[in-house]
Amino acid sequence: MHLAEYNFGMLRHGWDDPRSAAFVEGLDLVNGVADRANGFVWRATDADVGTDGAVVSDLAPEDRARLEHEDLAATLSIWESVEALEQFVWKTVHRQFYARKAEWYDAVGNGNLVLWWVAEGERPTSAEGMARWRHLQDNGNTDHAFGWSYLKEAQAWKTHACAPMAAE
Repeated sequence: MHLAEYNFGMLRHGWDDPRSAAFVEGLDLVNGVADRANGFVWRATDADVGTDGAVVSDLAPEDRARLEHEDLAATLSIWESVEALEQFVWKTVHRQFYARKAEWYDAVGNGNLVLWWVAEGERPTSAEGMARWRHLQDNGNTDHAFGWSYLKEAQAWKTHACAPMAAE
């Protein structure tokens, strides 16, 4: 099994606003580091993120609106292991961008992360990620959807003292 992760937030100032420039300009760097990271399997690109109408229709209206919001910034990726994802998140340039998230994302809806296991070769959609995130919000950590705290092998998120929301 591989580890899928979906995280999203609404940009505070929009994609074209100069206050978002450092974030927007850093995306290629961070994504490039991810793409070359040990244990990286796959990352949805703009071309991949299309949503399945049947799945989207199953989402709550507020979650459909999130997926369709023009200021949504989201990442959907798959990793070989918890350790590989932790290495990328907390021990690469990604951590510097994560530390600045309050500059770029609205406080409401910031820190939206969900993890789940997928079979090798599986490629989830952003609609599935949103559905898993909703399941996590409604039910807490389960085998279906979980946060860092659910994974016994996950330790880096504890020691890097990032926002408490990262635990969820």
